[in-house]
Parts: sequence; C-alpha cells; structure tokens
Amino acid sequence: MAAQLEHANVAVGDLAEAIRFFQAAFPDFVVRGRGTADHGDWQSEWVHVGTDATYVCLNADNRTVGDRESGHRGYGVNHLGFVVDDAQAVYDRLANAGYKEGFQPGEHPHRRRVYFLDGDGNEYEFVEYFSEDPTERNSYD
Repeated sequence: MAAQLEHANVAVGDLAEAIRFFQAAFPDFVVRGRGTADHGDWQSEWVHVGTDATYVCLNADNRTVGDRESGHRGYGVNHLGFVVDDAQAVYDRLANAGYKEGFQPGEHPHRRRVYFLDGDGNEYEFVEYFSEDPTERNSYD
C-alpha cells in the first residue's frame, strides 16, 4: 500500500461552526467520533468529522493565547496523519535521522501510531492499521 494522507488535526474555537463548515463543503462527511482529550493541566473536546476513509479531527481550544503550550500554537493545523504499512520502520528511520519524537499515544488493539516533529517543529502522525474493518480502525476506546 502506498502512503496516503488520512487526516488533519485542527484546533478551532467553535466545534459546531467547524463541523458546519466541513459538512457544507463535503455533504458526505458525518461526525464519526467524539470525546475529550486530557492534556494534563487542561482538557479539550474533540470531534472527528469525515468518512470511513478520511476525516478532519477538530479540537476545541478555548484557552487564551498566553495559556497555550508551545506544541500546539493556537488555532490551525496541529498535525497531519499518514497511513503507512509499517509504523516501526517509519519510527526507526526518523529516529535514526535525528528527528525528535512527538506525542506518545497509548497502545490500541487495531492500530499503532507514532508521531515525529520536523525541523520546524511541525508534528506528523504515522499510523499503521491492523484491521481493514472501519469499526475497528475508527474505535476511540
């Protein structure tokens, strides 16, 4: 399988408005998952809007600019996610090339995700799926 862009992760001020925008642009997009992300000293509500194959992750970031951590610089794109055949191989290549590891997610039975920062500090996710079933691939437990 060739690598492909799977999703963008975007911080927004108004989730409902952002969902409305994407559903107006892409009528086949649905809210396929939602939850709360724990960032340690603050939490954010998130929504995945899209199809089984592609989506936009929208994060409500209602902190003031001064309170935002350096990793997520306010509203805008937080990371791009690519589907890959072998997440460990990508991890090894980037680590061996001297790139810094980014977010470190927990384990999941149906996917493995690794995150790295480029030279400018932009974060990229590389996800390997262990299932072809969209229900398992898109499980948010």
